Amino acid sequence: MPHVLVLNASYEPLGVVPLRRALILVLNEKAISLEDSGALMHSATRVIPAPSVVRLKRFVRVPFRGAVPLTRRALFARDGGRCVYCGGVATSVDHVIPRSRGGQHAWENVVAACRRCNHVKADHHVAELGWRLRHQPAPPSGLAWRIIGTGHRDPRWLPYLQPYGADDDLARIDGRSTA
Repeated sequence: MPHVLVLNASYEPLGVVPLRRALILVLNEKAISLEDSGALMHSATRVIPAPSVVRLKRFVRVPFRGAVPLTRRALFARDGGRCVYCGGVATSVDHVIPRSRGGQHAWENVVAACRRCNHVKADHHVAELGWRLRHQPAPPSGLAWRIIGTGHRDPRWLPYLQPYGADDDLARIDGRSTA
């Protein structure tokens, strides 16, 4: 099922919801559709364009949000689905400093890796093998990461996420940059 970007009344990104939930918000006049996905939803009596981006009519106060949670999906989104050692397709999670050697399970120590590099690296430090990381692992920041970390992306969302730091992050995810 397609997903829809939900914006606060101030255009701040709040999250991603299933299309069904977004349609209910629009039909109950709690949200306005800003972008259509191009698909049409049919009911017994009418046809409604399926939204891709909706904005709430009333401002919703969001409590303080802590750090972005470290999940496999968010990790692969941060690293663009590429191995940080060789640039191949990432299929596994690796700890730069192995946990058996005191490494923590934190954003600064966890990276996406291909199966081969993860197997060869095993319980070694990167320096022991003479390898280099393609980019230093760091925790993602910004409101856009609440959306990017879900793994759901739509090009129509970009103009609404750009003010919140999505440009550089989406470029890295899409593989346009290897910084």
